[in-house]
Amino acid sequence: MGKTYKESGVDVIAGDNFVKNIKAVVRETFTDSVLSDVGHFGAFFEPNFKGYTNPVLVSSVDGVGTKLKVAFMMDKHDTVGQDLVNHCVNDILVCGAKPLYFLDYFATGKLNNSVAESVISGLAKACKENGCSLIGGETAEMPSMYADGEYDIAGTIVGMVEKSNIIKGESIKRGDVLVGLPSTGLHTNGYSLARNVLFPKYKPSDVILELGCKIGEELLKIHKSYLPAFNLIKEEITIKGMSHITGGGIVGNSMRIIPKGLQLKINWLSWDRPYIFSLIQETGEVPEEDMRQAFNLGIGLIIIVDKNDLDKTISLLSDEKPIFMGEVF
Repeated sequence: MGKTYKESGVDVIAGDNFVKNIKAVVRETFTDSVLSDVGHFGAFFEPNFKGYTNPVLVSSVDGVGTKLKVAFMMDKHDTVGQDLVNHCVNDILVCGAKPLYFLDYFATGKLNNSVAESVISGLAKACKENGCSLIGGETAEMPSMYADGEYDIAGTIVGMVEKSNIIKGESIKRGDVLVGLPSTGLHTNGYSLARNVLFPKYKPSDVILELGCKIGEELLKIHKSYLPAFNLIKEEITIKGMSHITGGGIVGNSMRIIPKGLQLKINWLSWDRPYIFSLIQETGEVPEEDMRQAFNLGIGLIIIVDKNDLDKTISLLSDEKPIFMGEVF
């Protein structure tokens, strides 16, 4: 008797059951613009252009990287989906875009419905929090491609912005100031270095007094969405530029929007780095240059405004604990 698909490692019935199980949580993210249900070959979204004169779609795609390795170690899978959505939201947010919908890709060697449902629940939670519909996705079971118990996730977000309101940094000039918003930790970058440094010495379950929690819990803190902060100031302040601090660090990401001929003057002592960064640097004797390139060092988003708008920006964002951290020169 020949080999079956299931004997080759792909369980179609388990995949069908997974889709059925996630339908309810995914539908909770739907807005009136969503025209299709879970399971169609394509996802239909009818955008509402009311209030827009010249709407522009903005899209981005990303993954969570080796932060997933920490999730595997901790057997905790309900936060990485939130990381993915919030990361993508921030990437289009810095262009001034409002998120509309999100699509995900989940791939694994052998589908564990409980784990996969936890991941998708996290995606749906973050989508709801950001006013974004989770309208489609793909689940791939690929035997021998992944180690037992491991998976990978990626996602694509689509948002919209009025063309005249696109934020590209073109008006940034010498003397403009940088306002930093604190991160919740590493967010989704620098985990290859962090794991290489920390886990030969510590276990993810080790509690570090200065962290107030297990190392694994600290490393799984959710990548923060800055959409609420942006909504607080977008009508009140002229935002000249924003940078989402991911791989490449504060300078690397912020220089992407700085006009040619200008530089950044960062006061690296203007904020207190979360202890996790000190732990990584001290444990691995990591050079400061590498720390600045690999990590956000406690700053997740930078907003660039005219110096005359500094006080108002700080006041409007007071609940976010904003930091005046430098200027353009």
